[in-house]
Amino acid sequence: MKKMQKKKPRILRFSNQDQILFTKRLAMILKSGMPIMQALAMLKDEARTRSSIFIFESLITDVSHGKGLSEAVSKFRRAFGEFSIQIIRVGETSGTLHENLEYLSQELKKKQALRRQVYGALIYPALIVACTFGITIMLTVFIFPKIIPVFQSVHSTLPFSTRALIAISKFLSHFGLYLIAGLAALVMFTIVLMRYSTGFHLLLDHALLRIPILGKLSRTYNLTNICRTMSLLLKSDTRIVEALELVAASTKNLVYRAQLLAVKERMMKGQRFSMQFKGNTKLFPVIMAQMISVGESTGDLAGTLSYLSLMYEDEISDLTKNLTTLLEPILMIVMGLIVGFIAISIITPIYSITSNLNPR
Repeated sequence: MKKMQKKKPRILRFSNQDQILFTKRLAMILKSGMPIMQALAMLKDEARTRSSIFIFESLITDVSHGKGLSEAVSKFRRAFGEFSIQIIRVGETSGTLHENLEYLSQELKKKQALRRQVYGALIYPALIVACTFGITIMLTVFIFPKIIPVFQSVHSTLPFSTRALIAISKFLSHFGLYLIAGLAALVMFTIVLMRYSTGFHLLLDHALLRIPILGKLSRTYNLTNICRTMSLLLKSDTRIVEALELVAASTKNLVYRAQLLAVKERMMKGQRFSMQFKGNTKLFPVIMAQMISVGESTGDLAGTLSYLSLMYEDEISDLTKNLTTLLEPILMIVMGLIVGFIAISIITPIYSITSNLNPR
């Protein structure tokens, strides 16, 4: 066995892909009957990053001292998340650890695929926006300034669009780098503020849900994860109140997190689960409340939530496929207006100058 690495890495990173490989491989090894200590040692020997080696060494140390795997993993709560820790804990309690690890790897893989699907749908619109800004900056900063002296040599009143473009060009030429630095600082400040200010994060999440198209995509994405996670926890015999708390902890959108915690509090007072989603149709569609009510009445709430997660996953698939079709005309119109404004600002004074020239 390799020498134990005592020093914790400055940046501890255990990605979603690392978790998928960890849970899947550990499930396969445990299923073969190998003891957990030997399984963890085998996984550690295959680890390549400092973070992975450190995590496996910590797990081996804790398990060798009699701690359960869930307790050992909980030391890295930020990396694994409450949901993964709970699934492992339930597996240890029920004696089905390898099965729960296999379920967990499948769920993490589904979440990863869903996230990639959403991000992939946003790449094309982002590329169009980046190209638009790139062309605009190239024309106003590098090409248009070379034509300005020609306009200024003719003592005539320039069109408003040309004068506005000259002002924009001069501003970008003199303060463009400061503007870029300011925008970068604003982005960094926003990221830091989102991480450390719950109120600001909640405000941005509210705003995101109200943006046309993107708001619907965000709602459907959150509902898919909520229903799927809740279903798996209930199938693992987790109490519904505890499951709600774990689902809330694993939900990134603070608007939905607050709603789930409120549902948990009301259920602790004796209210029915199906009644919690009625009347809040902006976050929870009517069909969700109806289906949950049916699942609660038939005693198959976990199965109903699983069905809802598949339904919303299909809806996300349709949204992402149609996102480019919906946004492309809008982006093209905006790009055409910007480029058209620049072209008119350049061509109009040139045409005015040439029309006033008297042929010899």
